Amino acid sequence: MKLMNSLFTASVPFLPKWMARPFALPYVAGETINEAIQAAESVIDKGFLVTMDILGEHTLDVEFSRKITDDYCSLYNQIIEKKLDCTISLKLTHLGLDINDELAQDNLEKIIKSAKSGDLGLTLDMENSPYTSRTIKIYKETLGSYEKVGMVLQAYLHRSMNDLNSIMSPQLHLRICKGIYREDEKIAFQNMEQINENYIALCQTLLESEGFAEIATHDTELIHHLDRWITENQIPIDRFEFQVLYGVPMGNTLEKLKDKGYRVRVYIPFGDKWYEYSIRRLKENPNIAGYVLKNMFKRK
Repeated sequence: MKLMNSLFTASVPFLPKWMARPFALPYVAGETINEAIQAAESVIDKGFLVTMDILGEHTLDVEFSRKITDDYCSLYNQIIEKKLDCTISLKLTHLGLDINDELAQDNLEKIIKSAKSGDLGLTLDMENSPYTSRTIKIYKETLGSYEKVGMVLQAYLHRSMNDLNSIMSPQLHLRICKGIYREDEKIAFQNMEQINENYIALCQTLLESEGFAEIATHDTELIHHLDRWITENQIPIDRFEFQVLYGVPMGNTLEKLKDKGYRVRVYIPFGDKWYEYSIRRLKENPNIAGYVLKNMFKRK
């Protein structure tokens, strides 16, 4: 079955978009804001929290970066109107960071005004290593105007522990993830055991300090390890939350975390860039091909 899933996964990028769409649906909440809001409401009804993201990155078009900025402001407005327990995550290259830092910062400030109007959180997603220092710089500058801005560190980068110590504060809201980009061994761990060790160290360092930890992983062994450590060290439940991507199979892990009183947040992406995102997710988890095929045959 694993071999079959891998073969299907390898073939999906060569399919027309209409044929690949069923494989994308588990991971993406549609193309429009309305579809994404409906998905968010469904997740929230199950007792989970939500963060939402408009798919896309690396724009070199100034006007497009401004359009995406307006879209994020509209998304905040709908979240506020519907009174959803929901934050937003975004990539700075989507706001024009590849054009210049000033454009991205200006667009970000507009989005922050919308976030402020509803007292809602905003997370600056971390991209590959050329953007790490620039993202941290913008985060530090932005935090001065709005305390509900957070950011992300990736456990596979050698520098992440130093970065964590440089941004540590009571206001820190930090998502910790493993990282998905291909990086040189000079700057990134290549061995999964080392990445996991650094992931645990980052989480524990933050939880032993004064910020808020957003533990973002689908690795159930890591989740159970950190859950035990949190219990043993009597970490207050208002110091952290667990985060997962929309659609990734987790068995009953999320329900168990929720039943313990932990906050669990689901990252919901949407937009017309669904194809590229879904192919990446499918490559990371080939088993989804088997789930999709099984459901298609059941419906028939």
